[in-house]
Amino acid sequence: MEHPPASTPGQFKAATRDAWESAAQGWDAQTPHIHRWLADVTDVMLAAAQVQPGARVLDVAAGAGDQTLAIARRVEPGGQVLATDISPAILALAERQAVNAGLGQVQTKVADAEHLDLAGADFDAAICRLGLMFCPDPLAALREMHAALKPGGHACTLVFAPPQDNPCMALVAATALRHSGKPPRDPYQPGTLFSLGKPGLIDALFAQAGFTGVRTTAVPAVFRLPSSAAFLDFIRTSAAPIRQLLAPLDADARAAAWHDMQTQLDVFQGANGWEGPNTLLLTVGRRAPD
Repeated sequence: MEHPPASTPGQFKAATRDAWESAAQGWDAQTPHIHRWLADVTDVMLAAAQVQPGARVLDVAAGAGDQTLAIARRVEPGGQVLATDISPAILALAERQAVNAGLGQVQTKVADAEHLDLAGADFDAAICRLGLMFCPDPLAALREMHAALKPGGHACTLVFAPPQDNPCMALVAATALRHSGKPPRDPYQPGTLFSLGKPGLIDALFAQAGFTGVRTTAVPAVFRLPSSAAFLDFIRTSAAPIRQLLAPLDADARAAAWHDMQTQLDVFQGANGWEGPNTLLLTVGRRAPD
């Protein structure tokens, strides 16, 4: 979801960190829904990054660690995963999940994606699932991933395609802005949900970061839930920036905003439940061999 604007990159990152700190428990509680939503596309992402047994993998903006566990299982035996995130609270959840799953090959590091400080770490692969678009300077983050890879290593990211390809997400963000009295925003504003959806942009950034063989594929990722109310509960509990937009409103005004969202989201309700269409952009690139 869209993050509140800030006057400096430092303030923006502090707001981003605080938003995910506040949403950490809610995001963790929604992990089963998130896993079902993204399991197939995560498998595609890890295959594209050539994550295989014995590999050392960097997971950037790992969040609560759903994909971290998938990586850890894929690199067994002998592999390692380093999960990084700007939010200590949400990263602690990833660490807890790994411990509970008995995946001792997972390590964590609190780090800004734009300042990983992992140059020369020689990872076999680096991935970032639905995190790169929240970086105010995604080129810096891609350069950090490139520097952390060994020669010949692969990086793969997933970001949201343009708003028209993600109507339920776009609807929620636009409705929250309207009810909060804020004007519509440029959908490609840096650091926001759709910031890397502009055609050709992420390919250009990968190339500028030094990657070769760059290619981007649009992949569908339908979010299936029993009802629009269940999706709205997902937003309420885990999308801190949306809650931040509505926080200044009184209780009645907030309730009206949530009701407006649900009414509009009902259009995606069908005989088999609620199906929210989403399209993601999967981009892969390689650090050239020495």
